[in-house]
Amino acid sequence: MLDITKTAQLTPDLLRSFLVAADTGSFTRTASLVHRTQAAVSMQMKKLEEDLKCVLFKRDGRGVSLTAEGEILYRYSTKILDLHDEALSAVSGPKLHGSVRLGAPDDYAMKHLPGIMQEFAVNHPQVQVDVFCDDTPTLAGMLDNGKLDLVIATDHAQTEYSTPLELSWILPERMDPSEMEELPLALFHPVCCYRENGLKALEKAGRKYRIAYGSPSLAGLLAAVRGGLAIAVVTKDTTAKGCRHVLPSDGLPPIKSVYIDLRFQPGNRSEVVSVFGGFIAKGLGIVI
Repeated sequence: MLDITKTAQLTPDLLRSFLVAADTGSFTRTASLVHRTQAAVSMQMKKLEEDLKCVLFKRDGRGVSLTAEGEILYRYSTKILDLHDEALSAVSGPKLHGSVRLGAPDDYAMKHLPGIMQEFAVNHPQVQVDVFCDDTPTLAGMLDNGKLDLVIATDHAQTEYSTPLELSWILPERMDPSEMEELPLALFHPVCCYRENGLKALEKAGRKYRIAYGSPSLAGLLAAVRGGLAIAVVTKDTTAKGCRHVLPSDGLPPIKSVYIDLRFQPGNRSEVVSVFGGFIAKGLGIVI
C-alpha cells in the first residue's frame, strides 16, 4: 500500500503559489498576490523542491526563473488545477443552465475572450455561449432589438460599466513620419471611435493625411502596417511583427483615450447573463 506520509503532496494551495511565482518571477510579488508573507512563499517553494528532490527555480539576482524541471511541473500544475476547479464546480458550484448571446468587435473577441470563456466554461459547463462579432454600432442595434443579451463595445465617454482604453499610433518599423508631408492611414470603417479620435488628433495638429486603407477588422489594418504601407490607430497593448508604436521623435500627436464598456439588454438580465457578465467585467477590469 502507498504510504502517503512519505510521498510529495502537490496540493492546490502549493501549486497555485508555484504558478504565480513562475509567472511573476518574484517571490515578493507572489506573496502579495496569494496573501502570504514573502518568507512563507519561500518556505513553500523550498518544501516543494525538497519533496520533489529537484531544483525548480534558478535565482537571478532578485528574481527567479524556472529550471527544466520547473517547466515540466508548470505544465502539469496548470492541468491539475484546471481539473481541481472543474471538479469543485461540478460537485458544489452553481448549476447554471441556458444560453447567452454576446456581441463583441473581432479584435476584442480575439484579445479578451479566450481566457474569459475558458474560466466561465470551467465554472459553468452547461451554459451555451454564442458570440457574434461586428462593429459597435451594429452590435448596439442588435442589443436594442433583443438579438443579443450583452455587448462589449467602445465609447467616447465613460458609461455605467466601462474602463479607459489608451490609444496609440502603430507604424512600420522603418517608417519615419516626421519626414512625410502626407500621412498614409489604415483605419477602421466610419463610425469608429479609434478612427474619429485619430483623425481629430491629426486635424488639431495640422497634419495632412490620406486614408489609404480601410477595414472592419484589426487584422486588416495591421496587414497594411506590416506591409510598410500605412499608419494605424490601435490600443497601446497591440503588437505585431514588423510594427512599432509611435515615438516622440515621430512628431505624431497623442490620441484621446476611449472607453471599453459592457452593455446589457435593457430590462432583461437573466441569472445566466448576469453571471457571464460578471466574468467579462472581471476579465476587462470593469467594476459592476
